[in-house]
This record gives sequence, C-alpha cells and structure tokens, in this order.
Amino acid sequence: MDEECRNCPALCETRTQVVHGYGDVGADFLFVGERPTAQADEVGVPFAGEGGSDGDGGLRRMLERLGLCAIDSPADEPELENVYLTNLTRCRDPDRRPTDEEIGNCEPYLNAEIRMINPEILIPVGERPLAELGVEYTTTPVDELALPDDHATRIRGRGFELVPMIEPQEQTDEQTQAWLEAFAELMASDYRQTKGRQGR
Repeated sequence: MDEECRNCPALCETRTQVVHGYGDVGADFLFVGERPTAQADEVGVPFAGEGGSDGDGGLRRMLERLGLCAIDSPADEPELENVYLTNLTRCRDPDRRPTDEEIGNCEPYLNAEIRMINPEILIPVGERPLAELGVEYTTTPVDELALPDDHATRIRGRGFELVPMIEPQEQTDEQTQAWLEAFAELMASDYRQTKGRQGR
C-alpha cells in the first residue's frame, strides 16, 4: 500500500495522511466506509472518532458491544478481533465527499484488501459503499439496494454476504439495536458456509 499516493491531486492537498485499512488480516468481517473521518485522517485508522468524541453510537462502540474490539485500546491502535476496517477512499477532504473519479482511483487498494483479507462478510457502512460493493460483489441489481431499507439485512453476494449499515452517526437508537441484534445472530450462526467452508 502506497503511503505517499499522489493519484488524487486535490486530496493530496487536504489530507494529513493516507489512511489504508487496519485490523485483523485474518478477519471474517470487513467494514467499508466512504472516506476517512477527521480523526482517522489524524491517527491513520479508519473510522477513528466516528460517532462523536465519546464514541457513543459510533462504530467502535458497536464493535465493543459485540466483543470485536477491546474496550480500553487506544484510538490509534484499537485491538480488533476478527474485524478489518477500510474505506472506499484513502484520503480526506474536510469539506466534501469523494468524487466518482477519486473512488475509482482508490478501487485497486480496496480490491487488494478484500483479496488479502478474504472475508466472509462485507459490511458497507453508508449508501455509497453499499452501491459500490453491491455492483461488484452481489447479483442483486444495484438499484434494488438502498438504505435504510437494507440496514441490518443479509444480502447474498458472490462469495460474500453483505450486511449493510446506515452510517452510525445517522442511526437512531432503534436502528443501532436492530443492527447489533442482527449481527450478533449472524456471528452465532454458521456464516462460514457462504464460501462452502466447514464451521470451526
């Protein structure tokens, strides 16, 4: 992964650093956001600080509740178990969302991470990641995939299942609880059969 990537000149001017994926490289669960958060741009870990400074309602808090992230681990080195975090784009503009061209420029990085991690479950976090992953990794027509309708549902993919999530900072308490319950149920199931593997 290129730490000095110059593929998007406009983002090179606004980023603090390139934020590549982070987490357990043997993970079954791969979360994909749209772009680095402001804190992720500072510390170099995707989703860092997302959901507010107290973390309440953020992805990290959700992972802690599922037992997938150590509660006391630091923001710049969270201890993740069976989870890998990444984004469609690696760099942040504080004032706008990424363009289609910028997402396209980063696509080789995302594809390389997905091949390297070889997860069982892809979790698109937000509308844009759902659309991008839906095109590539499901047989469902992308215009049939939408949030909030597909929040906390299991969508059969090509070699993966997708479990979309509304961006945590935009979720109601009920939506957060629904996703946590659906994901806990998935974790307790023999989800590894999606690739024809035997359960552990």
